[in-house]
Amino acid sequence: MLSVGSTNQRNDLAVEIVRDLSDFMKVVAIRASVFLAEQDCPYDEEFDHNDLSSLHLIAYLRGEPVATLRVRWFANFAKIERVCVMKHVRGGAVVKLMIETAVDIISRKGYTLAIGYIQKRLAPFWKQLGFLPREGRSDFRFSDYEYVECQRVLPARMDAITIDSDPYVVMRPEGAWDRENVLDRSASRPAVA
Repeated sequence: MLSVGSTNQRNDLAVEIVRDLSDFMKVVAIRASVFLAEQDCPYDEEFDHNDLSSLHLIAYLRGEPVATLRVRWFANFAKIERVCVMKHVRGGAVVKLMIETAVDIISRKGYTLAIGYIQKRLAPFWKQLGFLPREGRSDFRFSDYEYVECQRVLPARMDAITIDSDPYVVMRPEGAWDRENVLDRSASRPAVA
C-alpha cells in the first residue's frame, strides 16, 4: 500500500510517484521506447497534451526504470492510462504492482471507480486485476489498436481524503498524505497577519 510514503515495493520491484523533471524524463523515455519505437505510434498521439495534468507512476526493477503509467482525474472516476512496460520485463509482476499502487492512490483520494481503455487482446489479463468490460459500451479503435472500456469498482475507504480531511493532510505531496512535511512544520512559526 502506498498510504505511507511514496514507494510501493515488492522484492526487486519498486513503484514510485513521479515528482520531478528527471523522473518525468524517464517516463518519456520508456513511453517513447515502447509506444513510438515498438508500436509505431505517432508522436502527437502518444504525447497528447495530458501529461502535465496527470499523476505518473514509474516502476523500477533493481533500480532501473522499466515501466510507467499515468492517472487522470475526473468528477467521479479516475482513468488509468498509458500503461507501458519495457519488453524485457513484460509478463505481469511489474504491471500488477503498478496497477495495485495506482488503485491504492485512487481509492485513498476517495474515488470508488477506476476505468481504463484496454487493448482488446489484453482484456483477459486486466480481468485478473479486477477490471471488467463496461456493460453497453462498444469497442473502439485508436492509434491502430482495438480497445475495450473496462472498469474496476473500488470499496470506499475509511481513510479516504475528503473535503473534511485535516488541511495539512490535503496539502501534503501525492501519496505521502500520512507523513508530516514542510508545511506542517511551518505551522510552528507565528502568523504574519
